[in-house]
Amino acid sequence: MEGSIFNPGSLFNILWLILIIASLVWPLMHQKRVDVARIDVIRRLERKRGSRVITMIHRQEAINLLGIPIARYISIEDSEQILRAIRFTPDHMPIDIVLHTPGGLVLATEQIALALKKHPGKITVFVPHYAMSGGTMLALAADEIVMDENAVLGPVDPQIGSYPASSILKVLKMKPLKDVDDTTLMLADVAEKAIAQVKDTVMDIIRDKLDEDRAKDVADLLTRGYWTHDYPLIYDQLVRMGLPVKTGLPKEVYMLMELYPQPRQRRPSVQYIPVPYRDQEGPRRS
Repeated sequence: MEGSIFNPGSLFNILWLILIIASLVWPLMHQKRVDVARIDVIRRLERKRGSRVITMIHRQEAINLLGIPIARYISIEDSEQILRAIRFTPDHMPIDIVLHTPGGLVLATEQIALALKKHPGKITVFVPHYAMSGGTMLALAADEIVMDENAVLGPVDPQIGSYPASSILKVLKMKPLKDVDDTTLMLADVAEKAIAQVKDTVMDIIRDKLDEDRAKDVADLLTRGYWTHDYPLIYDQLVRMGLPVKTGLPKEVYMLMELYPQPRQRRPSVQYIPVPYRDQEGPRRS
């Protein structure tokens, strides 16, 4: 009808605009709720343990408006934030770190580890799943490492580019020097220095936890490339090394991990009913 106030085309445009705005605002609102929930769990754990709680949880998380997952590693920004948190913590107050990471930059890792080492209060690292490479170095700096019974640490042998430093050095033993190109020789020089530096750092970190000979053995074992870089060191192996590990994570640590979800896939590769079963429960036969 000519002159009618109702215009189906205009209504459709308004609904489309509302849908676009909602699709932009909803992820921000959801992320804000998750952030608040994380702070709440951290506060509960701090009150329970009388400590400063710091989390370093590196997971692929859809955090921007497009929902693109971003892989995370130990970075200079991480070291800046953790050093700041340590400065904010009184000397007498314990520090608890919830650690879930594949590792990252050596510089950032060593900064954090040495800062933790200097803190007078007790340092406890909680490992719910894994703390590999640089994550293991941070765990070594703790007075106590509390792990899930299935969690793992890993070797801290340095990597030069995409190659293990120990493997680069092995080339020099397998080939005559005249057959080794200049680039490999330079990489070997860097590799030798990197291994020595990381080993010295590990020694500085664990020297007061183990006797001198045992500390040297552990530092050598973790830095010399006896295993592949992703080799999982389980609880029993760490105990045999003499490291201060124990099991029995607070439930709040698992709650925090639930609040750092991986981005959802259209078809999940792992699926289960997400509730704990009691001993007498289980699937019922029809």
